[in-house]
Amino acid sequence: MTMLAALSHPSLQDCRRMFLRNYEVQINIGVHEFEKKGEQRVLINIDLFVPLAQSTPQADKLDEVVDYDFMRNTVAERMAQGHVHLQETLCDDVARAMLKHPKVRAVRVSTEKPDVYPDCDSVGVEVFHIKQA
Repeated sequence: MTMLAALSHPSLQDCRRMFLRNYEVQINIGVHEFEKKGEQRVLINIDLFVPLAQSTPQADKLDEVVDYDFMRNTVAERMAQGHVHLQETLCDDVARAMLKHPKVRAVRVSTEKPDVYPDCDSVGVEVFHIKQA
């Protein structure tokens, strides 16, 4: 299933999509020795799919929705665990953590390393998961 097809999956049609765009972090990531000696810039993008029934506020209160801080804090918690070799691992770890939230039905996470090659914008990885019912 292509990513575009996944985003229009029938089980997500009653969902609100909330997102975090180009969250820039400095993280120890990479398999090469020079990458293990310092941090690199990584851009993280997250889409959460939350059922409208669980994310439509009645009283205009934050606890009625999923707080954006949840996405940022989840990324920070993963980064605090130390060096990660692969973007695939980082994406999978963040996606799994996002799906643990009781209101989240599906998640898309991508990571990009914009400073790897001088002749392209970035290299990256993306995953998409729907919580099993």
